[in-house]
Amino acid sequence: MRFGPYWLDARLAVGGTAEVYVARPIDAKATPRKLIVKRLLPHFVTDPEGRTMFEREAALHAAVKHENVVEVYGSGVEGDEPWLAMELVDGCDLYRLLRRTTGHGRKIPASVAAYLARQVLGALESVHSARDPAGQPMGIVHRDVTPSNIYLSVDGRVKLGDFGIARSASRATLRSGGSAMLKGKFAYLAPEQVAGEAFDHRADLFAVAVVLSEILLGKPLFAGSGQLAVLLAIRDCRIDPLREARASLPKGLFEVLERALAREPAGRFETAAALSEALAPFDRSPPTSKNELSALVRWVHMAPSTGQMISVSANVEQLKAAQAAAAAQAAQQAAPQPDEPDSERVTGEYAPIPSHVVTQGGAKMGPWTFARLVEAIATGAVGRGDMVDYMGHGMKPIEEIEDLARFLPPMTATTNRLGSVGSPDFVDDVSTGALVKVLLRVVATEATGVLFAEGPTESRRMPRGEMLATPEAGRKELYFVGGKLHHVSSNNASELLGEYMARRGMISRDELEFALAVLPRYGGRMGDTLIALGLVASLDIFRAIREQGRDRLVDLFTWPTGKLSFYGEQKPPHVEFPLELDLLPLVLAGMEAAMPGDLPLESWRSRLDAVVAPFVGGPVKLAGAIWPPLAKRVLEATEEPKPLRDVLAAVTHGGTATASEALRAVEILVSAKLLTVG
Repeated sequence: MRFGPYWLDARLAVGGTAEVYVARPIDAKATPRKLIVKRLLPHFVTDPEGRTMFEREAALHAAVKHENVVEVYGSGVEGDEPWLAMELVDGCDLYRLLRRTTGHGRKIPASVAAYLARQVLGALESVHSARDPAGQPMGIVHRDVTPSNIYLSVDGRVKLGDFGIARSASRATLRSGGSAMLKGKFAYLAPEQVAGEAFDHRADLFAVAVVLSEILLGKPLFAGSGQLAVLLAIRDCRIDPLREARASLPKGLFEVLERALAREPAGRFETAAALSEALAPFDRSPPTSKNELSALVRWVHMAPSTGQMISVSANVEQLKAAQAAAAAQAAQQAAPQPDEPDSERVTGEYAPIPSHVVTQGGAKMGPWTFARLVEAIATGAVGRGDMVDYMGHGMKPIEEIEDLARFLPPMTATTNRLGSVGSPDFVDDVSTGALVKVLLRVVATEATGVLFAEGPTESRRMPRGEMLATPEAGRKELYFVGGKLHHVSSNNASELLGEYMARRGMISRDELEFALAVLPRYGGRMGDTLIALGLVASLDIFRAIREQGRDRLVDLFTWPTGKLSFYGEQKPPHVEFPLELDLLPLVLAGMEAAMPGDLPLESWRSRLDAVVAPFVGGPVKLAGAIWPPLAKRVLEATEEPKPLRDVLAAVTHGGTATASEALRAVEILVSAKLLTVG
């Protein structure tokens, strides 16, 4: 079909927002004679965000000229539909090459893998150093360095393509940056991207190291039983498959990859050129590696495509089905027919059998669905020793019912069992000061332990409206490992993941009810259920779980009364999603929840002339801790003693923070004995 200045000969692929065609110019004299035309899918043509992303891709792609970057020939609009004309790489992408070699048990030589990675790094060096027409750095981060975006030609050339989700830090493009949502393929994201933290070009270098590791291993570097498990492996930088293969790698290559895959960006290679140079010893003869890659690509290029194989397979299956149907028809005709038809079979709505509970105290609860029963266990309304008639199977202790026992907390992870462990290391009433004190102590000592918070007794509604038989105190259990927040459990039903996401507008109430109805199919795991139903992306679930843990801690700062007890050296229960959250930012967030708005400024107004100075002999561990940016600025502003009002003026200069925000940072630094206010 004719489209703008091109003939579209065949649709090559279709993605989430656009489709790609093999095309040729209408002008017989125009070159090249064969290329790619990318156009938005029809339902995105009228979508402002879709058009913005497409236009930004064209602008960023065109800004980079390099032999290892897919070339852009031009862009335009046909009618109301934008298009992008690009180089056609005659060969295959790395994803297809890896599938083919893995399927045939072939290994790509380490020298070829290093050559391929260095070619991609050459492209990224050009991408990261691109400048706008005024000569200003554009700060482009590709964000989608994955096997399916690395194109390999039959003559062994390597090209990086697809700037669809690339991001530029320049002001000119920030205004048209489209959605800030991260859309890269999650298995190749850097830990900081997974955690929702700030990231830069070093995230692309991490992705190259992941791709290179996958080539060398013949399998993905980060794997797991589900998408959340993969994201956890990335967040914690678990590169065990690479460690296990270390002996089979050329000497020194593991160390290069280990550095490139560092959890913290500061621990990685600073630039694409630096990583390329580190890989140079393993790419001993680039011409030879190029020829070897060319041979591999030709081998893949000559093989039938997946689509062709599926078509052949489908024809075979259709033939088998037709033969089976003919045989069945013949058998039916030969069989004697009954005098009377069988009774009609009637189908109807499936009603799951409800469950009932009798607690040790004699209270009867139910009928409950599986989802409500799991919720009751999670909030502590039902526990060990309680009897459950699980879906009509008769009364049994809950710990003897396999489907339910795994939701119970470990024997040592409940408040009423810790009395036998010993006396708590810290006891106090719930208050902002007490919470700051105990949490700073956990950070300073890099403690492992559990903090119990018991709130005032109150009547609460249980799952979907049932009242608790007895009013129960609000309770949270905060587990720490190595000075970080590992897990938070709560007996508040509104803090469960599904309710939390519905409250934040991530899912609708109808979607939550639907997820609860099918929860048993996914082992009672709300996150896995929402992902499987396609209601929420895995990365959004991952971040929601982290934010849920953060908010559960921050909520403690709003409790009017209660009791705190900290037990050191208590190992946490096994959880599928350890949070591993730094505490200092959470303490600041908690202080804001306790004293919102301008309340800190009102509280300090009479002391603005007091002198702020460094505390002499404060805790070494806290002095060397990774403080949030605002607290760092306060520390820098107080290297020399000065009045509090001058400190606030320095920290709030430029409008990056309010006086109340700065005062909260001052308060936590005073509590940490890093500052004094005289």
